[in-house]
Amino acid sequence: MSWNEEKVSKLKELWGKGKTASQISEIIGDVSRNAVIGKAHRLNLSSKIKARNTTSSQNFDNNLETSNPKQRKVRRSKFQSLIIEKDFEPENPKKLEELDENSCKWPIGHPEEESFYFCGRTSLKDFSYCKLHLLYAYQPKGKKEEHTTEKDEEGAKYIEKKISSA
Repeated sequence: MSWNEEKVSKLKELWGKGKTASQISEIIGDVSRNAVIGKAHRLNLSSKIKARNTTSSQNFDNNLETSNPKQRKVRRSKFQSLIIEKDFEPENPKKLEELDENSCKWPIGHPEEESFYFCGRTSLKDFSYCKLHLLYAYQPKGKKEEHTTEKDEEGAKYIEKKISSA
């Protein structure tokens, strides 16, 4: 495959119109996508990648802004049900060797200390932690801003009390 004047001029024209390298290779024929990219680079044609990233990132940011409130509500409702229950089983301290798939794997203490252990309560299905530690491990984004109701404050105080007594 060799680039002749006709193919080069067609490449410049299609590149200027914003066609992708794949589209250009199909239109010109007998040229691979990589050959189109290489030739465009050697001809110092303007980089289209920068222009695409700015438009796609703007669309991505707009999509995030519109879907965030829904996601926050879903997250909040999942974990509020755990706060309402308030019936945490007592801790069952376990060493690493004693853990199984149904044990809470929340570490307590520092691994280098002799008193280090794992929570050991029954973990929730599909999670590594018990109800109490799941609330700590999976906190919704912007949690400080979301604590506006009295019930949320009461739940947080109750959790702190339970942890300190555990």
